[in-house]
Amino acid sequence: MKIAVLPGDGIGPEIVAQAVKVLAALRSDGMKIELEHAHIGGAGYDAAGDPLPDATLKLAQQSDAVLLGAVGGYQYDTLARPLRPEQGLLRIRKGLGLFANLRPALVYPELANASSLKPELVAGLDIMILRELTGDIYFGQPRGIRTLDNGERQGFDTMLYSESEIRRVAHVGFQIAMKRNKKVCSVDKANVLDTSMLWREIVTAVAQEYPAVELSHMYVDNAAMQLVRAPKQFDVIVTGNIFGDILSDEASMLTGSIGMLPSASLDANNKGLYEPCHGSAPDIAGKNIANPLATILSLAMMMRYTFAREDMAQRIESAVRKTLQNGLRTADIFEAGTQKVGTDAMGDAVVAAL
Repeated sequence: MKIAVLPGDGIGPEIVAQAVKVLAALRSDGMKIELEHAHIGGAGYDAAGDPLPDATLKLAQQSDAVLLGAVGGYQYDTLARPLRPEQGLLRIRKGLGLFANLRPALVYPELANASSLKPELVAGLDIMILRELTGDIYFGQPRGIRTLDNGERQGFDTMLYSESEIRRVAHVGFQIAMKRNKKVCSVDKANVLDTSMLWREIVTAVAQEYPAVELSHMYVDNAAMQLVRAPKQFDVIVTGNIFGDILSDEASMLTGSIGMLPSASLDANNKGLYEPCHGSAPDIAGKNIANPLATILSLAMMMRYTFAREDMAQRIESAVRKTLQNGLRTADIFEAGTQKVGTDAMGDAVVAAL
């Protein structure tokens, strides 16, 4: 298993270091794992003047999977758009053809009280949000800022989806649902957007190939409301890039902390980039307080989806669950009666639980 390790910025190096500890433990047990580090985001700009240096993209392309921390930092906010850290993330997704972003929102029994919702609303929650990742308004052209004839400046972006882009992500959604509770909710804004009208039409057509799966449709504003009203009604949510970005972050708070949410971004052959859903959190970087569990759980997704090692995926997830059962908590999920630990200690505890 050749894994490209891209720590990135902010808390990225700290949380990735804990995931690397887990990989080292698996390697000591006999798994053949090769790791190679490279820069991305602000670290890429600092090292090579580019948020995605050519050497980093080449390494990612030559690796079986990519483990990424987070990108971004206040010091890069004044850079021109092509040089900002987030562009490195968008470009590597595009460069690797990672069109399917899987973001599970799962509530561990030990963390039900950490959710901002009542425990009875979230206990047992297990949602998979599937976000299309390489299309939509983030990539559509034309885009930019222009000056109108009257001298006023105007910003514009273009929302675009092709039939093939919608079809392939819809297939992924139905295939995931077949292994879960056989329910897909497609989220769009078909009452307003032509893009969403096409989205709904294509998803409905693809559903005919999966008669065992129940398909429903929901406007994105209603979906946002339903996620906090009755989240357990959902099984698999499939949606476009911008809606998925927003809804998956909302769903993260159902779990108690965004620090608990892993993600996988896959290509057509299940090669993947694995990263926590949270950002670089520069305000807490270097303080040894960030939660590394989302990054470690991203390794479990890597084992499951890219390497087809369900046994290893479950082993990592069980180690995380045991660590939580033992009462260890980072600051973001701490509550009375538990033991607050730092980033390093949490990583060590998961390794011990392995």
